[in-house]
Amino acid sequence: MKINHLTTAEENLMKLFWKLNSFYLKDVMEQHPEPKPHQNTVSTYLKILVEKGYLSTQKEGRIFKYTVTIPLQDYKKFLLKELSHHFFHDSGREILQFLFDENLISQEDLKDYFNLKIEMKPVKTKAPKLKIANEILNPKKDKKTGDKKKKKKKN
Repeated sequence: MKINHLTTAEENLMKLFWKLNSFYLKDVMEQHPEPKPHQNTVSTYLKILVEKGYLSTQKEGRIFKYTVTIPLQDYKKFLLKELSHHFFHDSGREILQFLFDENLISQEDLKDYFNLKIEMKPVKTKAPKLKIANEILNPKKDKKTGDKKKKKKKN
């Protein structure tokens, strides 16, 4: 089954439809949050979503009963695959790195999900060598090493 892209308005209505699963136009009008769209607007979107394959209709007398045909989970999967393909070169690693970088997922989230002890250590950077500073701050060490060299030479 091919899944088509939804506009923002269609997606917002589908969020309500996924909750209802099977409904009539009057149910949509009752359940839609304020400000409620005009009934003709909702009817137009219902027609479009039927054409796109997200909804099916069943005529009951003079009215239609609508039923969701593409589950929310399938739509999420479709969106994530599209996102992965177009922006992350189909790489789960790139997606995960992005989620970490943007603080959208934490190490704790992964530990909880996998129920493993994953230890992610920060990258260690080498401390700069401060030779002159060490000579100034630790003059005794230099003298001791110098004394040892002199003793070795005498023996």
